[in-house]
Amino acid sequence: MISSGGWGQSESETYLTKDLFGLSYACNLMPKTTARLAGALLVAASLAMPQLAAAGDYQLGPQDKLNIRVAEWQTVDGTFRDWSALNGEYSVGPGGTLSVPFVGDMQAAGKTTAEVASAIGLALQRKLALPDKPEASVEMAQFRPFYISGEVQNPGQFPFVPDLTVLKAISIAGGIRRNADYGPQIGKDLVTAKGSFDIYDDQRIRLLVKRARIDADLAGKTTFEVPKEIEGGDPKLATIVADETAILVSDQKSLKLKLDALDDLKGVLQSEIESLQKKIENQQKQVDLAEKQAESIGPLAQKGLVANARLLSSQQSVTDLQGKILDYETAILTAKQSISKAEQDAIDARNSLNSTLTANRQQAEADLNEATLKAGMQKGLIAQASDPATAASLTSEQEPTLLYSLVRVADGKTSEVEAKEDTPVLPGDVIKVKLAPTASQ
Repeated sequence: MISSGGWGQSESETYLTKDLFGLSYACNLMPKTTARLAGALLVAASLAMPQLAAAGDYQLGPQDKLNIRVAEWQTVDGTFRDWSALNGEYSVGPGGTLSVPFVGDMQAAGKTTAEVASAIGLALQRKLALPDKPEASVEMAQFRPFYISGEVQNPGQFPFVPDLTVLKAISIAGGIRRNADYGPQIGKDLVTAKGSFDIYDDQRIRLLVKRARIDADLAGKTTFEVPKEIEGGDPKLATIVADETAILVSDQKSLKLKLDALDDLKGVLQSEIESLQKKIENQQKQVDLAEKQAESIGPLAQKGLVANARLLSSQQSVTDLQGKILDYETAILTAKQSISKAEQDAIDARNSLNSTLTANRQQAEADLNEATLKAGMQKGLIAQASDPATAASLTSEQEPTLLYSLVRVADGKTSEVEAKEDTPVLPGDVIKVKLAPTASQ
């Protein structure tokens, strides 16, 4: 403890200590301000709590994300001021630069967080002409990713985590890849193949029955026989046949109802035509009588023995009767048109059903071929997975030997070095996982 004058008082106490950013400094404090500064230091400490610990010598690079907080000790007021406008998360750009308000673009790649923090504080003090240098706290928010390629389940890009090793990175990538080089996973492959075969074989049976039903439907039959390609004994066969038979009966019934309804309509229209023709015959008889009556009245009207009004009335009756005959003939023509339309509707109903059935048969044929091929493929896989020779080869197969290497960029140069499972991995590293050459190679 060193005594010296300061702040207009007779004496003060000078404490040699370290600030929250690792820099030593001396503070002249009056006893009455000691408590106030302690409180301010607690506030600054809350700003400097790290969110993600990193090694002190870790050098930053592109894609690194940083949490930056800036606070300034104001000597005149004896208080800390938080620069909230600058606080936040920043990313190191592709060129290795960091863009900070009031500071601008500054080089961050290749520097530690402490070096960046010191550079930010000095830059702010110089640019803003501050009496006291603001203190910046720079912490790792998120490391740049690492990459892994080769014999792993999920090669690609992954977020870096502290204390990462080659073995941990392989675990993050899903472990060592299991493929034909290591031998098929017999149990899993066998179960998968059997399940797939059952699905495709069931589709094959259903499509065979469906095709037989469509053929019967096209032929106008109400029943069909089970195809010979289907092996007996399938417990689902009876249900499948019953379902398709129900569809067949429904199609035929629906067509029959349409055709019957059209036949009924044609019958009604034909009866109406016959009735109209009879009416025309009766009307024609009345016309003949009316014309004879008019002819007999004509000479008498000329001689003045009959009033002209009676002659006109007879002629009007003839005209009215002839008009009704024309109406009946028009009604007959309309009925005949309706009959023709009903006949065309019947033809269209048959053609529409046949067209739909033909398209369905073509699709069923294509689906049947696909299901047959897939079922055959799965059957082959089952045979392969069930082969004793395959199982015997698995028992003698050993875990493959892997070789690891790290590709790392340092000082702008890319280098590749051999690695082991416990070799540390840094952000931005590319891990290569290869199969070691075998004796046969």
